[in-house]
Amino acid sequence: MERIWLKSYPKGVATEVDINSYASVREVFDESCAKFASRRAYSCMGKAISFAELDELSRAFGAFLQGRGLKKGGRVALMMPNILQYPVCVFGVLRAGCTVVNTNPLYTARELEHQLSDSGAEMIVVVENFARTLAEVLPRTQIKTVIVTSIGEMLGLKGLLVDFVLRRIKKMIPPWSIPGAMRFSEAIAEGGHATLQRVSLNHDDIAFLQYTGGTTGVAKGAMLLHRNIVANLLQAGAWVKPFLGDEQHVIITPLPLYHIFSLTANCLTFMTLGAENVLIPNPRDIPGFVKEMGRHRFTTLTGVNTLFNALLNNAEFSKLDFSSLQLTLGGGMAVQQAVAERWKLMTGKPLIEAYGLTETSPAATINPLDLAAYNGSIGLPVPSTEVALRDDTGQEVPLGQPGELCIRGPQVMAGYWNRPDETVKVIDKDGWLATGDIATMDQAGFLRIVDRKKDMILVSGFNVYPNEIESVVAMHSGVLECAAIGVPDSKSGEAVKLFVVKKDTALTADSVLTHCRAHLTGYKCPREVEFRAELPKSNVGKILRRELRDEARKKAA
Repeated sequence: MERIWLKSYPKGVATEVDINSYASVREVFDESCAKFASRRAYSCMGKAISFAELDELSRAFGAFLQGRGLKKGGRVALMMPNILQYPVCVFGVLRAGCTVVNTNPLYTARELEHQLSDSGAEMIVVVENFARTLAEVLPRTQIKTVIVTSIGEMLGLKGLLVDFVLRRIKKMIPPWSIPGAMRFSEAIAEGGHATLQRVSLNHDDIAFLQYTGGTTGVAKGAMLLHRNIVANLLQAGAWVKPFLGDEQHVIITPLPLYHIFSLTANCLTFMTLGAENVLIPNPRDIPGFVKEMGRHRFTTLTGVNTLFNALLNNAEFSKLDFSSLQLTLGGGMAVQQAVAERWKLMTGKPLIEAYGLTETSPAATINPLDLAAYNGSIGLPVPSTEVALRDDTGQEVPLGQPGELCIRGPQVMAGYWNRPDETVKVIDKDGWLATGDIATMDQAGFLRIVDRKKDMILVSGFNVYPNEIESVVAMHSGVLECAAIGVPDSKSGEAVKLFVVKKDTALTADSVLTHCRAHLTGYKCPREVEFRAELPKSNVGKILRRELRDEARKKAA
């Protein structure tokens, strides 16, 4: 496809990036720490650490890992919300030459066991609120060392109060027992007395195993190489730097850093700008979130549509000072026009939509940051990125016609960890990644998502795969057959609806939902259960989810 989008690039944005500028993410980190040593790097609940302190703490953690026998490429799982320990650990792991395995703290035991076993993680850092789940699966994994931390461990005296409230008053820390587990502070102290060996790293080494769902319903680890992450940092930097300038930025970080959007956009990209990341451990507490925002002259905010909508519906949010706000970036799910228009009206700044996938590290397309108002598109391909829209035969469609969005660029993953069979389903021999999203492109090169080819459901920016839900539901003894689809939802964009054919006539929706909650993270659980005498099937017996989706859409209309 002709790169017609380049003519719509904002002034000052380069069309190509040089990924050979850095050999690894470690070099990017080293440069940022040297350049911005005295600046605040991350802050959380009133406590901040500078780039110099982050440098020292992450060095100590990296030395600890090496001292405990982790070799280059060893996998280290991180299971925590947005707290100061996360950047210390993530950069320590990378500096030690190891691979980060980001793990959702809300995983059920089944989900956690799969990810730890599949990745072959040898060590894990877990917040004690979730240690009970880890203890349940630990014997069936390859984990040799467990490091436990608390929400307040790096917050000083205030942290003692925070942990007391969580443990004694809110009862948010279930009892747990993991013999031999270390405290985070002990690991830092041990590493502080050791020397961090500089391991050779290059573009082909794996920086992150970032897990995502798949057509089989089994989560797969997208192998994001140092090349992929360096490329995406350079691509994002080329896009935002001409617009944001050289001032010291403050970015509010409510989305979890274990999610690829927040990881690359907030934790990494804005690190290269010397920005302060204000970490929000619990963005679901909207009043508390808004109160924290009021303490900062923030210049940037990233989020998903549901989060922006929740903020707009909070009375105190409208009272904040938005005079310093320069950029609001929405990703993870479609930004709704009504939300974007309300955002512009309330803050005076547009809500800029971007698009990406775990498999693209994630940025693939972004709207111009000087966009005057919502335009309904996902923007333009970022520098050094090619796109093509193809029909079911693999042929490119005419301009303006819908086709599957395919992406090629240095940010595209190397493949799925130990899943060559799954990799070839999405990446062809020429390096094109098939996204499963149906899009159109206009004469100016702007892309718009019009449909989804895959059965994937997008709940508040998180991918939910019907096969995983169905495999869990099928475990229930009262279920004969089932099918899961996504239906429109005003709060989360989409919600899971489950269709069930009973084996046991006494089966109830509550029984099915209770079963789901025991085996699935909350956002994957069905919002609605509908019982049917039978499900639509093809002539070979395959359940036709598309017919169920079409039926649900007609009812909604």
